[in-house]
Amino acid sequence: MTHHGLHHVTAFSGSAARNLGFYTETLGLRLVKKTVNFDDPGTYHLYYGDETGRPGTILTFFPIAHAAPGRVGVGETSETAFRVPRASIGWWLQRLVEAGVVHEAPVAVMGEPTLRLRDPDGMMLALVGVTDLDDAAAWTGGGVPAEHAIRGLHGVTLLLGEAEPTAAILTEILGFTEDAREGSSTRYASGATEGGFVTLRAVGEFLRGRQGAGSVHHIAFRAADDAAQAAMVAALTTRHGLGVTEQRDRAYFRSVYFREPGGVLFEIATDVPGFDADEAVADLGTGLKLPAGLEPHRARIEAALPPLA
Repeated sequence: MTHHGLHHVTAFSGSAARNLGFYTETLGLRLVKKTVNFDDPGTYHLYYGDETGRPGTILTFFPIAHAAPGRVGVGETSETAFRVPRASIGWWLQRLVEAGVVHEAPVAVMGEPTLRLRDPDGMMLALVGVTDLDDAAAWTGGGVPAEHAIRGLHGVTLLLGEAEPTAAILTEILGFTEDAREGSSTRYASGATEGGFVTLRAVGEFLRGRQGAGSVHHIAFRAADDAAQAAMVAALTTRHGLGVTEQRDRAYFRSVYFREPGGVLFEIATDVPGFDADEAVADLGTGLKLPAGLEPHRARIEAALPPLA
C-alpha cells in the first residue's frame, strides 16, 4: 500500500454541455476522458483532470439532463476542494466575479486560504491556496494561466453523524493520519501531493442527503495495483466486517465499492492502467470511448447522447 490519498471524486450534474463548459473553460481543467456510465450507457461519464489524468487530480460526472437538484446531508460529501497557488486566491476571486459564479468571501480553513464556490448545479467546491507546488504540473489548455492553474484535488469534506467509525477506516485501511482539528471538523492527511486530505465534519442528528444534480455519488481512494487493493479489501472484511463488491473493470482503473460506517459510498481504484490505455496523451478526451462490450452498440449509444457543443 505505497500509494495513498484520493484517486477521484464522482458526482451527478444536469446539462452535459453546461458541465463541460464550466469545468474546462471557467476552471480550466482538461477533459481527459469522454465515455459513458458503464452501468447506464445512455449517460455520459466525463472525466476532468490534469494533462494526463493522474490519480488525485480527477473529478468525474454523470450528466443527466433535467435532473432534480440534490440536497447535501448526513452521509454525503459536502465539499470537493482543488489546490491552487496560495498567491492566486485573489486572481480566482476576480475570475469568479467576472464569470458570474456563485461564491463566498475567502476564509482561512485549517490555516489555508479557501475560496468556496458553486458549480452550475449547486455543487460546493473550494479552491485552497497552498505553497508546496514547485513540481506540480499545470494544465493550461483551458485558458487559465499556468501560474494560477488548478493543481489537482486538495481533498473532500464528509458530513457525518459521528466521525469516529469513518476515521477508523481512513487510518486503519486507507493510509491517513489525523492532521488538524477546527470546530467540529477533523482533517486527515495521506501524505499524497494531490488528493491528500479528507475532512470529517461531525454534526450529530441532521437531515440525510438526497442524491441529484450537484451531489457527489462516491469518492475513490488510490491503490497502486490489484495486490494493494486486495489487501485493503481483506482488511475491510476481516477487521471491520464491511461488505465489499467484487472487482469491476472500469477500463482506466479497476474498482471495488463499499459503504463506510457513516453511509458515504467509498471506492478503491487502482492507479493502473491509466487514461492513456486507449488514447494518446495528446488526444485525451477527444473521442467517445466505449468498453469492448458496448462497442457493437456505438451507433445507438451515440444517437441517444446529447450534444456537448
